Amino acid sequence: MRVFLSSRHATQSWGRWFSLASVVAVVCAGAVAQAASVAPVAAQHGMVVTAHQYATRVGVQVLRKGGNAVDAAVAVGYALAVVYPAAGNIGGGGFMTIALADGRKKFIDFREKAPLAASADMYLDTAGNLIPNLSADGYLSAAVPGTVAGLELAREKYGKLNRQTLIAPAISLARNGFVLDQGDVDMLETTTSYFLSDAPSGRIFLNHGRPFKAGEKLIQHDLATTLEAVSQQGRDGFYKGAVARNLVLAFKNGKGILTADDLIHYQARELTPIECSYRGYQIVSAPPPSSGGVTLCQILSVLEGYPLGEWGFGSARATHVEIEAMRHAYVDRNNYLGDPDFVHNPVDHLLSKDYAAQLRASISMTKAGVSSQIQTGTPPHEGHNTTHYSIIDKDGNAVSVTYTLNDWFGAKVTAANTGVLLNDEMDDFTSKVGEPNMYGLIQGKANAIAPGKRPLSSMTPTIIVRDGKPVLVVGTPGGSKIITTVLHTILNVIDYGMNVQEAVDAPRFHEQWMPDVTYLEDFALSPDTKQILQGMGHHFERIEPENHIEAILVGAPKLGGTPVADNRYYGANDPRTNTGLAAGY
Repeated sequence: MRVFLSSRHATQSWGRWFSLASVVAVVCAGAVAQAASVAPVAAQHGMVVTAHQYATRVGVQVLRKGGNAVDAAVAVGYALAVVYPAAGNIGGGGFMTIALADGRKKFIDFREKAPLAASADMYLDTAGNLIPNLSADGYLSAAVPGTVAGLELAREKYGKLNRQTLIAPAISLARNGFVLDQGDVDMLETTTSYFLSDAPSGRIFLNHGRPFKAGEKLIQHDLATTLEAVSQQGRDGFYKGAVARNLVLAFKNGKGILTADDLIHYQARELTPIECSYRGYQIVSAPPPSSGGVTLCQILSVLEGYPLGEWGFGSARATHVEIEAMRHAYVDRNNYLGDPDFVHNPVDHLLSKDYAAQLRASISMTKAGVSSQIQTGTPPHEGHNTTHYSIIDKDGNAVSVTYTLNDWFGAKVTAANTGVLLNDEMDDFTSKVGEPNMYGLIQGKANAIAPGKRPLSSMTPTIIVRDGKPVLVVGTPGGSKIITTVLHTILNVIDYGMNVQEAVDAPRFHEQWMPDVTYLEDFALSPDTKQILQGMGHHFERIEPENHIEAILVGAPKLGGTPVADNRYYGANDPRTNTGLAAGY
């Protein structure tokens, strides 16, 4: 039986739940964990893994109330807009991959769109040079937000509970506030200088002009009012009415180009997910305008021809071919992919096993590739700041969502009287061919700016299926490193036999074709392995561990392992940030 509450009563109900509810997060007692990894979190009926503890608890409570995984994903999406403002959002956009218990696979694209007044050269000066930071900061960098439209589309088509019930916890968190932990404070402090220069942001994210401290409460009255409008009116509460008028006024005052027509005409859309096979598993992931699914599948198709498990995790041979597969796939990613409404994406060719074999044949086992010599048109190539959450319910419905403001706190401006932080997603377009964006990606004409176009993304919300049932739900933030981070987690589970927490914890590396360097987290390679690879011509640079994987494994803590008691689901929260939580019931 469905329970429908009024917006007011739903909000009050959720307020009581926050003060009373406790979430069961069962640790896998007796499970064997290698190195410093803790055991995965285990649960019998459902699992939620997000980048913030409050959002995770919201998701679990929705599952407890009889909601399905899509309901929980919608509630978590709104909650993260309150408690994780650096990337959680209703002023940005993203993607949702769904694998339903009955075998259906769905994908919802709520990626932001370029405003109708956008143009290919809008970030260039009269000499044709890029104007620094114009595509990354302020109102001109913002694309039309898609999150509210996407969450509403998902709820209407695949959810069970009503909108008021699902948004109520986010309204409660915004209006009543929540106590900040040190991780929350650390996140806010990264952008203090911008909060000082943008009055609407400063009034919210500074405490009377100074940075917040752990133990203090963050209250967001304007955002609560905006969420209440969405709760009462659905997408019209955001794209029309008072909220829309305030957004348009803020863009006008901030010299942006978004108009009321941009908001009214925005539509989320349902697309066919990308699918490919890897060692007997079915990969279900994001299609264009995300490059994530195509590039992930292309890399996996190349690697399927190598005995990675036999060679071993972190071995020189395995690391070498993984780097080279990444290098080749990013050539195609950066040059061929874009919004399918505007360009042809050669997906069938890029994902064909024959093409993977050609790429493998071009990879030397004794010498690193040279990125400048691997270009489009040369054989065999023809012609962090996001957030993710993974959820599965008692029936086996799985949802993988990645959504974003792009940079940390997006455009770093908040539309007055709305509480809505705006994205800087226009930087994901090719502002100028041959020039890198903020993630160092050098992209081609397929991703050029055009009115109403969605920028190419690296977001890779992914679900691994076997025999029609979800096995692994996974995704991450991290800009251009999203794809390779998801890749590492899959390889660690399938090829290297790690349990899901070990797979998430393991150090990573990233190669994106240009610049010609492979980025290493600390301890990703032993000194002698690194020396062998450098002797083959590989170039390395250190990176901070920025990505934050949220993963759920179904059946046991590791593939082929033994379940812990009666638990079906095993969640892993990435330890690289200190705000997330894996929990279930």
